[in-house]
Amino acid sequence: MKTVIMAGGSGSRLWPLSRSLYPKQFLALAGQQTMLQTTASRVDGISDGKPLVICNEEHRFIVAEQMRAMDTQADILLEPVGRNTAPAIALAALQALTSEDDPLLLVLAADHVIENVEVFQQQVNRAKPLAEAGALVTFGIVATGPETGYGYIRRGAAEAEGYQVAEFVEKPDLERAQAYVDSGDYYWNSGMFLFKASRYIEELGKHRPDILDACTASLETLTPDLDFVRINEEAFKACPDESIDYAVMEKADNVVVVPMDAGWNDVGAWSSLWEVTPKDGNGNAVSGDVMTHNTQDSLIKSTSKLVATVGVKDIVVVETKDAVLVAGKDQVQDVKKIVERLKAEGRSEYELHREVYRPWGKYDSIDNGERYQVKRITVKPGNKLSVQMHHHRAEHWIVVSGTARVGRDDEEIMLTENESVYLPVGCVHWLENPGKIPLELIEVQSGSYLGEDDIVRFEDLYGRS
Repeated sequence: MKTVIMAGGSGSRLWPLSRSLYPKQFLALAGQQTMLQTTASRVDGISDGKPLVICNEEHRFIVAEQMRAMDTQADILLEPVGRNTAPAIALAALQALTSEDDPLLLVLAADHVIENVEVFQQQVNRAKPLAEAGALVTFGIVATGPETGYGYIRRGAAEAEGYQVAEFVEKPDLERAQAYVDSGDYYWNSGMFLFKASRYIEELGKHRPDILDACTASLETLTPDLDFVRINEEAFKACPDESIDYAVMEKADNVVVVPMDAGWNDVGAWSSLWEVTPKDGNGNAVSGDVMTHNTQDSLIKSTSKLVATVGVKDIVVVETKDAVLVAGKDQVQDVKKIVERLKAEGRSEYELHREVYRPWGKYDSIDNGERYQVKRITVKPGNKLSVQMHHHRAEHWIVVSGTARVGRDDEEIMLTENESVYLPVGCVHWLENPGKIPLELIEVQSGSYLGEDDIVRFEDLYGRS
């Protein structure tokens, strides 16, 4: 059995912590590990070989770094554009069939919380004989209430450890959701699957040959790149955008649902995170530098400064370095409306945090104004920024801690704590950390244009153009 982890998506309802270039699956929302890392850990002992992580092009270095941080080797397949779950799983199945003898694929989303890993593994193992016999298995979550944010699966006749699927049902209104729960015949649709690679390809070919053809063409020219595998961009762009439920599961033969009651939550909104987070005696889920008085049943999260609440109930407060969200807990589904406005207005808070991660480390945009910008840069030991130049800005680097090796045109300079170097407009330069500890420096930029796209790269260890 091979694990396939789908790590796409933007998690817009968890803004401002989740951003399009650093979405929720890469955040530590419900523990010390990120959601991606927790998903990879969840299959320890039941899955064979390296997991296959499918992610967006712009998230590739985040995935690689998080897998390295937990000492897990993974195959990372890059999607040049998002095309939903049916094509993503098709890529995984086709890849598996070229390198292995028709394995079972355990398909998981990278952004789910499962509190009881033992029960999760038990149900996966119970589903294996069904999948080995040719069934397409989906895992149905035992409903704990009338959720209107989930799709439902109605069970039919019993079959081994599961039930034949009678129908898939769209997200219902509250009255219908309550009727589903009361009947006992419906499960929440988890979006987790188990099937043979060949069976998925067989059913996809029957019902959506256009998706299969586009994915097959996408894999005809693979390009290895560091930790990643790139597919043919033009071929994949021609692929229709479709979910696995619409493309395959609702139409296929021999679809079976296996019930699972393992404390599952898709953490689709701040209210969902409140539900799975430990709370104090007043029902508050609190993290970071927070003080509360006469506050009840709320989620309050601080990442950089003191947040204080007085006399409130059932609210969400989330503070980051560049944004603060305050919302009624019953209105958090509409956080995406704010994200849509940020995107439409071209604001950076839609895409990025003030602190931005790069394959070599990270930078924090401390201050900016007319013709200047100040950043705190951290370079990991042994890492090097690209050889580059700028047309519109000069830079001044001041080392705070560690050792820097700097290239400036034809000279090479070694800098240590409290030393600095000036890089005029147009000079070719690079920065490397040759030491054993992180290199911390302050960068002061000045010039007529300070955008990140004013970078001309001549050489880069990480394959960035």
